[in-house]
Amino acid sequence: MIKNNPSVLNEISKSNRRKLLEHEAFELLAKYNIPFPPYGLAKTPIEAGELSKKIGFPVVLKVVSLDISHKTDVGGVVLGVSSPEEAVKAFQEISENVQRKAPGARIEGVLVQKMVPKGLEVIIGGLRDPTFDVVVMFGLGGVFTEVLRDVTFRVWPFTKHDAMEMLNELKGSVLLRGFRGMPAVNEESIADIIVKFGKLLEDHPEIESADLNPVIAYPNGSLVVDARFILKPAI
Repeated sequence: MIKNNPSVLNEISKSNRRKLLEHEAFELLAKYNIPFPPYGLAKTPIEAGELSKKIGFPVVLKVVSLDISHKTDVGGVVLGVSSPEEAVKAFQEISENVQRKAPGARIEGVLVQKMVPKGLEVIIGGLRDPTFDVVVMFGLGGVFTEVLRDVTFRVWPFTKHDAMEMLNELKGSVLLRGFRGMPAVNEESIADIIVKFGKLLEDHPEIESADLNPVIAYPNGSLVVDARFILKPAI
């Protein structure tokens, strides 16, 4: 498990790895009390079935591999798994898909994760700028990020009050407060993640960039569903 110690990430970086695996990313988030759905790493189909039962249904299964960036392109994701038997089958299906579509890819296992209800998708990102050091980004997720580029930035360090201002700076900020039948989300929970994420990046200079995407916001809180950490090249 990754400790709250920059040297651990530094050792991973020295091994010529440029990114954290999914379960490692969640372990790092846990050190900063950043919320995410329950998960486990399965190495075998039987483990996937046992983990799914422990986590509670429905679950999603995702391949964990340093060699695969776009999991859905290689059939590495199965959604809506609702029984241990389905989880066993999904693990086998993912393994067969990856072997066929990405032969030679190193598979560390399959992430079994609680499938969360739909909510408002937002994205929280960060990078290490040569002039300003840690810069944190916030935006609305999905099409709002990809097409409208509705995002805002802050140079770290900043306060939770500053993070709340980031939310208000978006053109689509009205969606956070409820729109056309959509409920208002808990904005303070988003701001809390933004601040904790900034602190995480400050504490770990080995991280070159990172994205929490998507973060699903609800009326009673927010959850990080996926996280990506890119490390600096080994010197």
